[in-house]
Amino acid sequence: MTRYDDADQSPAQRRVLVIVPAHNEAKNIPAVTEDLRRYLPSADIVVIDDASTDSTVEVVRKCGLAVLRLPCNLGVGGAMQLGYIYAHRGGYDAAVQFDGDGQHRANQIPSLLEGVLAGRADLVIGSRVLEGVRFRFHPLRFIGSRILASLVSAIVGCKITDPTSGFRAASKRAIAFFAAQYPQTYLGDTAQALVWAGRNKMHLAEVPTRMRQRRAGQSAANNLTGLWHVLRITLALLVDCLKPRFKKPL
Repeated sequence: MTRYDDADQSPAQRRVLVIVPAHNEAKNIPAVTEDLRRYLPSADIVVIDDASTDSTVEVVRKCGLAVLRLPCNLGVGGAMQLGYIYAHRGGYDAAVQFDGDGQHRANQIPSLLEGVLAGRADLVIGSRVLEGVRFRFHPLRFIGSRILASLVSAIVGCKITDPTSGFRAASKRAIAFFAAQYPQTYLGDTAQALVWAGRNKMHLAEVPTRMRQRRAGQSAANNLTGLWHVLRITLALLVDCLKPRFKKPL
């Protein structure tokens, strides 16, 4: 049985919003836009500009996309929560996080949405390691990801292979939950968000997805700083387990 109130609608009739968090992604936005419009012509797209200092906003507008601007840099967590608020207020049936750096592939989105629109999952994560999918991780990031995968899986009670993947689809229920509360720290927006959702009785699932290496710009640090962030978020996840669940979302 589907969880949606409009269960009589077919998946093709459901309203889908693609949320694109972007910080200084002017070079990548045109290709991202073209990719999304090619494979998801019926979906709405909103770019959340995380206080970019380049021409990201101007490029987004030239591409004809809706854009919401944050007054200061909040990171992916802050940008995504604004996107979920926008999706919740707009009454969307599903929301897809699609990073503005060009790594995600729009032709992979239907597999993310399938379980969400069928009511089988509240949050579907695109995994870069399932079923032989190959993605080139920095060695330290790979080690950190394996540590988090084991911890997150143990907390939420189901196997999660790629907890740091930002490529994911959320149901209407998850949209409402994340609009009300969403982790703001580095890696909190990925791994910690899964723990918050899992501890609040949401069904999590993964599907194998292929991603590109970053096309342009800079990504998060791939050195010991990144490993430090993994240790910090590991402690935060353990502390989360001692806290009560969140109240009912909006």
